[in-house]
Amino acid sequence: MNKMKTTSYILLIVSILAILYALIFNPADWIVYAIAIVCIPFFILSFGLLTMSKPKKDEEEERIEEPFIGY
Repeated sequence: MNKMKTTSYILLIVSILAILYALIFNPADWIVYAIAIVCIPFFILSFGLLTMSKPKKDEEEERIEEPFIGY
């Protein structure tokens, strides 16, 4: 669980930095396309995993007893 959160945070930060690099600086077109193809899906994936890993109020105790397996 903790390993997945750490990996998701790292992917989120790296993808945000890559997207900002493509927006602020003016790299070659193929670099922008590569960043768009790779980093935008990683951003969405990591943000979704972080959102799903946060328990709701009525599920907090249940999540402590059972590991997070996803939905």
